[in-house]
Amino acid sequence: MLKSPSTKPTLTCPLCASAEVTDYHTDKIRHYLCCEQCELVFVPKQYHLSEADEKGVYDQHQNNSEDAGYRLFLSRLIEPLLDSIAPNSRGLDFGSGPGPTLSLMLSEQGHEMTIYDPYYAPNFSALDSTYDFITTTEVVEHLSAPGEELQRLWRLLRPGGWLGVMTKLVIDQAAFSRWHYKNDPTHVCFFSQTSFNYLANSWYTDAKYYGNDVILLQKPAQG
Repeated sequence: MLKSPSTKPTLTCPLCASAEVTDYHTDKIRHYLCCEQCELVFVPKQYHLSEADEKGVYDQHQNNSEDAGYRLFLSRLIEPLLDSIAPNSRGLDFGSGPGPTLSLMLSEQGHEMTIYDPYYAPNFSALDSTYDFITTTEVVEHLSAPGEELQRLWRLLRPGGWLGVMTKLVIDQAAFSRWHYKNDPTHVCFFSQTSFNYLANSWYTDAKYYGNDVILLQKPAQG
């Protein structure tokens, strides 16, 4: 059960590890803090669901690879990604969910796909390989340790490879207070463009934005 936000926790940012965090928003269920360095908005761990409760929420998702609407939704990431990667590339779909669809769509375009999901495809050997591109759609907002997880994915990319992310972005406090996206109890961190620009700077690259929720980052080529 979620705990009432009765006390102010002291925490470091789970993305950049800065201790410069401030109150951002409080509702009837949770506190939300904001990092002054990377502007990640995050929920302290005391409000995170247990693994069993988290999976219970995910089990309610109805993702169907034959659903044209769902495919159209995923195409918002797939289309700019296909413009960036070479034919017959090798990719990883990280957080593929209970109904893997993005990996199927990319396989249909001739790419070799591997999937990983801690609940539905716990193929840990997938995290020991390297890839030309990695996709993570509607996943990063669920990560309790986003800095650690994203650094791991970055290491799995080959030089010149692409990381494609889909997630809704924080705009400002006023919009956040009305934002339905924050009400999902499995959403525990919320990125802004500043958050992705922080990552891009730390990785010596640039973040490219497509629409309101798609971000592509290319790993620099060696040499």
